[in-house]
Amino acid sequence: MENDLIPSIPTQSASQAFIGLGSNLENPLFQIRRAISLLTELPDSRLIRQSSLYRSAAMGTVDQPDFINAVVHIETMLMPRALLMALLEIERRCGRIRTYPNAPRTLDLDLLLYDDLQCHEEGLVLPHPRMHERAFVLQPLMEITRGCKIPGQGLVSELLVACTQQRLEYISSS
Repeated sequence: MENDLIPSIPTQSASQAFIGLGSNLENPLFQIRRAISLLTELPDSRLIRQSSLYRSAAMGTVDQPDFINAVVHIETMLMPRALLMALLEIERRCGRIRTYPNAPRTLDLDLLLYDDLQCHEEGLVLPHPRMHERAFVLQPLMEITRGCKIPGQGLVSELLVACTQQRLEYISSS
């Protein structure tokens, strides 16, 4: 009976994170597939679902090749900053060089959502600050998680309606 009085220690549950992937250099299809494979190796994390692959026009600096994009859903025990650092390391391993904002890139991994967390810290903003304006994020996100809501912005399905002028082409299931 004495054991019944020992309080149970709560176990930390895994957080739900969504990661946007993009590439427009050095065989972008290969880069996205490689990145998805590397994401399955994240410590204390597991891949839940991945979207189809999409082709989109570059935003910002538009004189560059089209992007291949996808979104993945992972469960992770990593805290947001540790997850972001792991994503940056995967980018580095895949040859990402940051030359100027919106430059062409071998791989871009964006931490889009982490549970319902909203934060604005140096180098870490959640939800991703421009995701609600980008069809290449919203469409694959809606594909893998119906009814998804971006904290402070609204339902993904409603936000996607405002992006209909953006070119987005379905390529294939990843």
